[in-house]
Amino acid sequence: MTFVRRFLNRLALPLGVALISLQAAPALAQDAVPFPPPQAPPAASSPAPMAATPSVPSTITEPDYQLGSGDKVRVTVYGEPTLSGEFFVTGSGLVSLPLVGEVKAAGLSVGQFQDAVQKALSDGYLKEPRVSAEVLGFRPFYILGEVTKPGTYPYTSGLTVLNAVATAGGYTYRADKNKVFIKRNGETSEVKTELSPSTTVAPGDTIRIGERFF
Repeated sequence: MTFVRRFLNRLALPLGVALISLQAAPALAQDAVPFPPPQAPPAASSPAPMAATPSVPSTITEPDYQLGSGDKVRVTVYGEPTLSGEFFVTGSGLVSLPLVGEVKAAGLSVGQFQDAVQKALSDGYLKEPRVSAEVLGFRPFYILGEVTKPGTYPYTSGLTVLNAVATAGGYTYRADKNKVFIKRNGETSEVKTELSPSTTVAPGDTIRIGERFF
């Protein structure tokens, strides 16, 4: 009997522990904080559309610019491709056009030249012609005096005197940078100019760099 009683006492302890564990399990399950379900990664936002880069016009437009010998212009007669084209202003200041012949250009703005072409076409050739004109290339500039390579050079928009001197190979050792003279296209006399980085050159200008005396 003593052996049986000891056996039952040993068996009762594990059974009690097991029963207590089973009773506590539901309560623990209720108190447990559930893990949140995994979230999908945020969708990559599509990049904002880039603003279109404004196209740079291939033609040179200066409303106050007066045409002169050596300028290259494009004349467009709408609906008349055979009358349209690219033309140079001659040494006499004229532009030779199909059908109408020579039209004065020198001394006129682009708008005035456009009106002159339109008038020439309407005088017995076309009824209510529509014409546009634009400058494709400016006449060259000239640089003389104390530069390494004096001569004629193509004009580019925004050209300065310092750029022009560099284009002509720079100053000679005799150059006096305080003696810079510019003769504007169409003028008869040159004007002494104070040299600075912002001193600009116009199409057809003649620049002269003076000599210093040792």
